[in-house]
Amino acid sequence: MDDERADLIRRITETQRDLGRFLAMDRSPLFDSNVTLRQLKVVMLVHFHGSVSGQDLAHSLGVGLGTVTGLVDRLVGHGLVSRHEDPNDRRVRRIELTEAGRELVEQINDTGQGHIRRIMECLDLDTLKMMAAVTEKIHEIAATLTRPGSFTS
Repeated sequence: MDDERADLIRRITETQRDLGRFLAMDRSPLFDSNVTLRQLKVVMLVHFHGSVSGQDLAHSLGVGLGTVTGLVDRLVGHGLVSRHEDPNDRRVRRIELTEAGRELVEQINDTGQGHIRRIMECLDLDTLKMMAAVTEKIHEIAATLTRPGSFTS
C-alpha cells in the first residue's frame, strides 16, 4: 500500500472514530436502559439473527454457556428477550427479542440516525451526492466481504 493511500485511510478512520465519539455523547436510549454492555451485545446479536440458541450466543460472545444463561435470565427479567423450545430439537432453547427488545434496538438506531441526519442537513447538495456514492460503494464492498467464507482478518 503506498504512503498516500495509507495516510488517507488513517485520516478517514480517525475522523470516523471522532465522529462516533460526538454521536455517542447523546445516545440516551443506551444510557436510559438498565442493561449492561454484555446484555446489550446479546440483544444486538439476537436482533441481527432473529432467533439464536444459547450455544450460538456463547460462541459469538466467547463465553461459557453458564454465563449466557445468566445474561439471558436478566434480559428475560427486563422483558427484552424470551426463550422458547426449538421446534426442530426440543433440547435446545431459542432466544428471541420481545416487543420491548425490538423497541430498544429501534430507539438506539433512530437516535443515531437522527444525529447523522441533522449533520447531513447542513451539507450542500454536491457533497451529499458524493457522500451517497461513497457510502453505496462502501456498502457494496461490505456486503461482499461479509458473505460467509469471504471475510478475512
